[in-house]
Amino acid sequence: MRIGLFATCLGDTLFPEAVKSTAVLLARLGHDVVFPPGQTCCGQMHVNTGYQREPVPLVRNFADQFGDASIDAVVMPSGSCAGSVRHQHEIVAERYGDAALRAGVATVKAKTYELSELLVDVLDVEDVGAYFPHRVTYHPTCHSLRMLRVGDKPLKLLRAVDSIDLVELPEAESCCGFGGTFAVKNAETSTAMLQDKMRNIATTGAEVCTAGDSSCLMHIGGGLSRIRSGTRTLHLAQILSATRTSPYVPTEAVR
Repeated sequence: MRIGLFATCLGDTLFPEAVKSTAVLLARLGHDVVFPPGQTCCGQMHVNTGYQREPVPLVRNFADQFGDASIDAVVMPSGSCAGSVRHQHEIVAERYGDAALRAGVATVKAKTYELSELLVDVLDVEDVGAYFPHRVTYHPTCHSLRMLRVGDKPLKLLRAVDSIDLVELPEAESCCGFGGTFAVKNAETSTAMLQDKMRNIATTGAEVCTAGDSSCLMHIGGGLSRIRSGTRTLHLAQILSATRTSPYVPTEAVR
């Protein structure tokens, strides 16, 4: 399968290893991974803050970059960006776009997936040959859980990882408090939610807290590093791409 990889803004600027790991994993599974060089922001942050007309050029560019018929599927290591492409792009195109944009959005929407969706639903694989001998807990991010409804797909993938010690996160489905601009506009509420999440992570004794969105991991990882918890955050793609011959090497926690 020929798969188009969308990096996302956070992947491009702050967490490139999640993007690289996605490419490494899919290539290892025998797929042709392509990276359209003209890709930009998907426009999610504009729509989320009420600016629905402004991201029209970004939505059009996304449709142009990934609409090529030679690309069988589009993948991104982000539930929130996948949710934006699958839901928000259609709203923007219907309200402010033209017929060509609406057609392009519909084409790309139909083949866009978050990583765990692509692996389990499209590629029909749960055991990706990963090796990760660490104690791990999983945080289901809001967009992947509530907008994309990925369910337990990430957990199915994690359970199949060789030598992993996967422990359940108490109150896992509670939001971590990030929510994009929510964390900025409602800092005190966001911090209180983060404290609850960190308290639950601490009870697991996990070395690593993983998720499918770098945004939530940035929020959680920043909090965990400031209290010197000893728990690191790591994107799901980085765990799934680790093997016995190319194992995960811990680095300094996010600060």
